[in-house]
Amino acid sequence: MPDDDKKVHLPSGGAATKEKPKPQGQPKPPQPLPPWKVLLHNDDKNDMVFVIESIVSLTPLNEQAALVRMKEAHDTGVALLLVTHKERAELYQEQFQTKGLTVTIEPAE
Repeated sequence: MPDDDKKVHLPSGGAATKEKPKPQGQPKPPQPLPPWKVLLHNDDKNDMVFVIESIVSLTPLNEQAALVRMKEAHDTGVALLLVTHKERAELYQEQFQTKGLTVTIEPAE
């Protein structure tokens, strides 16, 4: 097959490669989900060790990271646990509620 079949001759004398037309109705590639914050709130009911153990058991955070976040919530009233998509943030919120801990979620943007 000659290469001329694949080129369009431009009036300026140059040549450009033809682009294949995209089929109509082709789905867009998946877009990242909007980020949501998972926020741990301080409370006077739960022991600090219990809070750390709960964070470690419910999230991918290790014990040291859980300690830092628990201390921040204790000192300031609230700490950012992690950022994830909305459905997972809602799941974290429910799981922490079952342990008697207060977690809220909000859009990260």
